[in-house]
Amino acid sequence: MDIKEALYTLGVRENTLTADEIATLDRDGYLPLKGILSPEQVAKIGARLDELTVLEGEKAGTEVHQEAGTDRLSDLVNKDPMFEVCFTHPRVLAAIAHVLGTEFKLSSLNSRASLPGYGLQDIHADWGKAVEPGDYYVCNSIWLLDDFTENNGATRVVPGSHRSGKMPRDVQPNPKDPYEGEIKLLAPAGTVVIFNSHTWHGGTLNTSQNRRRAMHSYFCRRDQPQQLDQRKYIRPETTARLSEAARYILDV
Repeated sequence: MDIKEALYTLGVRENTLTADEIATLDRDGYLPLKGILSPEQVAKIGARLDELTVLEGEKAGTEVHQEAGTDRLSDLVNKDPMFEVCFTHPRVLAAIAHVLGTEFKLSSLNSRASLPGYGLQDIHADWGKAVEPGDYYVCNSIWLLDDFTENNGATRVVPGSHRSGKMPRDVQPNPKDPYEGEIKLLAPAGTVVIFNSHTWHGGTLNTSQNRRRAMHSYFCRRDQPQQLDQRKYIRPETTARLSEAARYILDV
C-alpha cells in the first residue's frame, strides 16, 4: 500500500476539498472545516478525555509533553477507538495531503485544555527553521471540543506567515506580545482547523472561567521522525482493530 491507495481507501477524492478551500489553505496557511464532529461526538470525546485526565493523574501527557496551566494527554491513538477519526477523516486527510504534497504519516495525537488564567504561548512555528514556500514538513489539525472564543484562549495565527521565509524570532523581540496582523481562530465546537505548521501560531490567555479543550492531530512527511514513535507505542489491540489504510497513516 502507498499513500494514494491509503487515502482512496479512507474516502479521499479529488473533490473532497473545494477549490476555494484549497485556495484559502494555500493563501492563509489555515482552513476551518466546520461540522467535522457532531455534537454527540464532541460530548463523548470530551467526557473520555476528562476520564483519562483523572486516570493518568500526574503522568498525563508524559509520552510527549506537559505544560503548566493546561491539562494535556498524549498517545490518544491507543486510548480509545473514538479517536481514530482524527487520523482517518477524509476531509482532514485531503487537506494534510495538499499541504505536505508527498508521502506523510501521523506524527502524534494529543489533547490540550488551557485552564482559566493560563494558556498563553510564544508565537512560534512547529519547525526549527524557515522553509521555502511550498517546501513544507509538518501540518497540524486542531479539533475543537469547546467553542473557540475571544476570551477563552483561542489559538492565534498570522495569516500567510508560512510563505514569509522567516521565523517569528526574526521579527518579534518578545514572542508573547501580539503580532501585527495576527487573528484568533474563532469557531464553534466540532470544527477542525487545518493549519500548515510553518504558519506562526500560539495559544492565547484564557481569561474565561472555563477550560478551553482541543485535540491536535499532527502530521509530518514520511521521511521525518514522528513526535511520538507510533511503532514503539502501538498496542497489539490497537493494531488489531485498525484497517490497513489507518495503519499506513500511522506508519505501523
